[in-house]
Amino acid sequence: MTELSGSEPVPPSVWRNPWHFLAFGFGSGTLPKAPGTWGSLVALPFIPLWQMLPDWGYWLMLGVTMLFGFWLCGKVANDLRVHDHEGIVWDEMVGMWITLWLVPEGWQWLLVGFLVFRFFDILKPWPIRWVDRNVHGGVGIMLDDVLAGVFAWIAMQGIIWVWLNGGAQLFS
Repeated sequence: MTELSGSEPVPPSVWRNPWHFLAFGFGSGTLPKAPGTWGSLVALPFIPLWQMLPDWGYWLMLGVTMLFGFWLCGKVANDLRVHDHEGIVWDEMVGMWITLWLVPEGWQWLLVGFLVFRFFDILKPWPIRWVDRNVHGGVGIMLDDVLAGVFAWIAMQGIIWVWLNGGAQLFS
């Protein structure tokens, strides 16, 4: 097998191997344009489920999915013989779940969180860009999106604070 570049066609194993299917965001990473965006969208229906958990339960779920992602993304990248195939979107899913921890319920907050996460994931301000370029394996695949999720979470908490402390009046 030749080594795949990050933008090569989707390997058929995505449809046969459950680990590959999961890493490819239940198939969302196979879409031809902007797979990271599709993976981020696929993460959204999970949020109402995670929000039913106590805050510590959501936090625990984030830790488990992140640690699992280090292994999963590394395994699938090794199987495909590529550093970070663009179709591997488990990392975007976890980044979205981080972004939306402790965010109020409602589709408006999901939309704002989605946009804020995509902003940080695409822009990759320091140190996200450095991590993306210099950390390899499953940890490297995951860590840039985890950091984008943390940056987006901080931004979301600021937006929520402003909104709940008079910002809503600006739009009345």
